[in-house]
Amino acid sequence: MRLPGHIHPRPVSGVYRWPAEAKLAGAMLILLGTVVQPRLTLFWFGPVWLVLAWAWWKSRLPLGFVLGRLLWLSPFVLGVLVTGMWRPTGGPPWWVLAGKAVTSLVTVILLANTTPFGEMLRLARRLRVPVLLVSTLALMHRYLFVLLEEMERMRRARASRTFRPVRRRVWEIQASVVGHLFVRALARAGRIYQAMLARGWS
Repeated sequence: MRLPGHIHPRPVSGVYRWPAEAKLAGAMLILLGTVVQPRLTLFWFGPVWLVLAWAWWKSRLPLGFVLGRLLWLSPFVLGVLVTGMWRPTGGPPWWVLAGKAVTSLVTVILLANTTPFGEMLRLARRLRVPVLLVSTLALMHRYLFVLLEEMERMRRARASRTFRPVRRRVWEIQASVVGHLFVRALARAGRIYQAMLARGWS
């Protein structure tokens, strides 16, 4: 099962063919350059957004998909804005913080959706990222889909019983579903842990 929103087919050309090292280096350059900018200067943000627009066009990602991902991550932008409001006077205004946050998020969205996760893990190993951290990320990525499959089975089970929640009880029912999902995930995690111990993990 795919993550919600991952409905686009993987293209076979464009930025998908670029080496992961080049894409990561470009993304880091954009992120670091954006962070150190004191204001929204056309000298920096103009070329950056042209590069991002070109990368989006080459990636063939649906615009709605990118905007949807940006909407999901909008709480981070709001958090940055709220933090900026409480800073002492003399800091950058809110629109500068918002511009930096949106630029950084779009960069990360394009990188994450044009680079297979396995390539990112292999690159992390080559960059001498601790093996334990890489293994943890790999397991999290793998079992995220297992959790989503479990959630989909629960959804189908409810639909097969012609489940129609009363509007005033929606939150109560959703909380119950989340609780059951957490219990099942915890039980599955225990079984996986025991299986890993049996295979020599420590």
